[in-house]
Amino acid sequence: MKKINIPLMKKTIYPLTKKTIYPVILLALLLLVSCKSKKNMVASLPHPVLHTDSIYPDTTNAIAGLFAPDHSKLKALAVSKNKKQHTKKKETDTDADKSDRMLRGTQITSSSVDVSSVYTGVDRVVKYDFTHRDVPEAFEGFRIAFISDLHYKSLLKEKGLNDLVRLLIAQKADVLLMGGDYQEGCEYVEPLFSALARVKTPMGTYGVMGNNDYERCHDDIVNTMKHYGMHPLEHEVDTLRKDGQQIIIAGVRNPFDLGRNGVSPTLALSPKDFVILLVHTPDYIEDVSVANTDLALAGHTHGGQVRVFGVAPALNSHYGNRFITGLAYNTAKIPLIITNGIGTSKLPIRVGAPAEIIVITLHRLTE
Repeated sequence: MKKINIPLMKKTIYPLTKKTIYPVILLALLLLVSCKSKKNMVASLPHPVLHTDSIYPDTTNAIAGLFAPDHSKLKALAVSKNKKQHTKKKETDTDADKSDRMLRGTQITSSSVDVSSVYTGVDRVVKYDFTHRDVPEAFEGFRIAFISDLHYKSLLKEKGLNDLVRLLIAQKADVLLMGGDYQEGCEYVEPLFSALARVKTPMGTYGVMGNNDYERCHDDIVNTMKHYGMHPLEHEVDTLRKDGQQIIIAGVRNPFDLGRNGVSPTLALSPKDFVILLVHTPDYIEDVSVANTDLALAGHTHGGQVRVFGVAPALNSHYGNRFITGLAYNTAKIPLIITNGIGTSKLPIRVGAPAEIIVITLHRLTE
């Protein structure tokens, strides 16, 4: 029994245990930090869908806005930066803030659904729920499908066009609105609108022209649309009626020619009506007064068409990244939804700017 040397055992075992424990503890700490780092990294990634209230500007392009070009004659970019700084302070809303927004009468949320595996030529459907105090009771749940910039045939070919028609039919919209730049050649006008005419909605189809459509085929497009029972809106308004109530669709003619078309057709309308302004370029809602507009819809930008880390090297807006895609606001706080569109111009390629259709569901705001 005396031969058992307990101190020797301690000297032999204890240093070995100590050397083993320290690396284990160090490894555990590294794993913990790594997991925490990954968690923070995932949490910081921008959600692909905007969820916002209409009082505050869209902050999804906050980083991209830093790369917007300097337009010396425009003060809008400075205003935009100030808005973005204030937005962070308002992310946590008090009851008073929420009440104030309700009084202003507009709420907007959105989501998106990937459809690229089912429909050729369209990557997603972006859905907006647009709640406004001026929406008539009869139009509660009214569904608007909005498409723009087909540029047929560019990236969008015959198969993609037929799939687009199928997708639009599946949305069961009450009205179809179109934002222009329909074609890449006059020979495509007839087959394009012949296909789109298969989309039947209770309230019909309305459209404005894009810059491509004023450069060529303008009269052919207008006549072909009318032939298929569609309604071109060249600085005109039309009324959608349901159960004795109404909403108004206004369309802008050539928004790039402000000398002739710099007075918005909405100015003659009543502020009590619910008015949707359809215009090809989003710049128009900042370039001129579009008073009495409750919601504007535009395309033209292609969402940048090629975007890397949210920044597009080529922009179709003289406001830089301010009106590149999604939900935006003009200085008068009028909301604008800008679609990425479907086709392409110049090069038949899209990167970071998914081809999309927009579906907007109207709701009446109740106190």
